Amino acid sequence: MKVLKFGGTSVGSPENMRAVMNLVTDGEQKIVVLSAMSGTTNSLVDIANYLYKKNKDTARIFIGKLEDKYKQVVEELFTSDDNKKKGLQVVHEAFTTIKSFTSGTFNLVGENTILAQGELISTNLVTLLMNENGHRTKLLPALDFMKIDEDKAADLHFIRDNIKAVFQKIGEADYYITQGFICKDANGEINNLQRGGSDYTASLIGAAIDADEIQIWTDIDGFHNNDPRYVENTQKIEQLSFNEAAELAYFGAKILHPQTVLPARIQNIPVRLKNTMNPTDGGTLITSDSDGRGIKAVAAKDGITAVKIRSGRMLMAYGFLKNIFEVFEKYRTPIDMISTSEVAVSLTIDNTLNLNKIKEDLGKFGTVEVDEDMSIVCIVGDIIEEEKGFASKVFNALDGIPIRMISYGGSRHNISVLVPTVNKKETLQTLSSKLLNH
Repeated sequence: MKVLKFGGTSVGSPENMRAVMNLVTDGEQKIVVLSAMSGTTNSLVDIANYLYKKNKDTARIFIGKLEDKYKQVVEELFTSDDNKKKGLQVVHEAFTTIKSFTSGTFNLVGENTILAQGELISTNLVTLLMNENGHRTKLLPALDFMKIDEDKAADLHFIRDNIKAVFQKIGEADYYITQGFICKDANGEINNLQRGGSDYTASLIGAAIDADEIQIWTDIDGFHNNDPRYVENTQKIEQLSFNEAAELAYFGAKILHPQTVLPARIQNIPVRLKNTMNPTDGGTLITSDSDGRGIKAVAAKDGITAVKIRSGRMLMAYGFLKNIFEVFEKYRTPIDMISTSEVAVSLTIDNTLNLNKIKEDLGKFGTVEVDEDMSIVCIVGDIIEEEKGFASKVFNALDGIPIRMISYGGSRHNISVLVPTVNKKETLQTLSSKLLNH
C-alpha cells in the first residue's frame, strides 16, 4: 500500500479536490493524507490571535467570513442535495467548535483545537466527494492514532499499534483519507506537528504500515538544485539519498518538512516528490542510495542568529563546551552550526524566544556577541572527505562573499556557510554559476 500526501494548494478549491480524487482513484488501495484548504490555517491562526488579545468581536467576524467561504465550497463541490446537506453539517460542527472559544478564557489547548478544524473539514469533505462519485472510501481519524510524547516527538510505537486498531474498527475500503498535521499529545489533548507537518504525518503513517512508497504531492516537480525564487534556470533533481534530502529539507528547501525523511529512512521506504499540476512527471525519488558523488544542490535557511562566546578561561580547559551546551539545553534551543577556536565558540540558532536569558547565562563564562539577520547556505551532495580539491572549489566559488562561519567535516553530505541575509541571494547565484552549472 502507498501513502500519498496532498498539501493545501492541492485541496484549495472544489476543482482541485476533484483533481486529487481523479489522481488517487486508480484502483490501487492507498492512504491519502490531506492538509487544510490553502489559506485556512493562516485564517485560523488570525482568529486565535484575536482571541488571545480578547478581541472577540473581531474574531467572530473572521469566523463568519471563513464559515461562509466553506458553505460556498460545499455548494460547488457536491451534486446531490443529500451530500450538500452532509457537507454543511461537517462545516457546521467545525465552526460550532471554533465559536465555542469566543466565550470564556482562551489558552493553547483552545488554539490547537481551532487549528485542527481545517484538516478535519477538508478530509471529511473529500471523503464525501469520493463516495458520491462511487469510490469506496473511508475516513481514518488521525486523532485516534497520531500521537506525540512529552518531548513533542512522534510516538511511532503508539502510532503503529493504534492505526491497526483503527483499520479494524472502520473496516475495508479501497481508499482511506486521513488528516495531516494534527495529533494528540501526551496528555490526550489536540496538538499538531507544526507547519508543514502533513509531510511528517505521511512519513509516520508509511513507516507504521510498512508502505511500499510515500508520495508527497505539491505544486513543484520535486527538489531543485537551487532556490528558483532567487536563481534562474534551476534544475530538478531526479534522485537523492535520504541523507542528502534530510540536509536540504532542514537547511531551507521548503518542498519537504525537515522531519519527513527520518521515519522513511528507518524503515527504508522510498519517498517520491510529485507535482499535482504535472502528475506524469517522475518527480524526485529519495532512497537509501545516492546516484553518484558530487554536489547535488544548494539551499538556504533564513532567520538565523549567531552567538559567539569568547573567554580566556577556555584555553587548555575541559568542560567549557559542556557548560555552553547546557545553557541551550536548559532553554530547549537547538543549535544548527558550531565552530570553535582556542578562546571562542561560535554557534547558530533559529529560535530566539529565550535569547536574552541565554545571553545572560552565557555571560557567566565569557563575553557574548550576537549577530542577527543571518542565513545558513548549505552545499549538499555525496561529498567524499578524501576528494582532493573539493573544499577549494567551494571556497573559491565564495570568493568575495562575507562569510561569518563555516561548517565542514561534520557530514559527508553537507558544507554550510553562514552569511548575512542581505548577501544570501548573491551567494546562491554565485554557487549556482560556479559550482552547479560550471
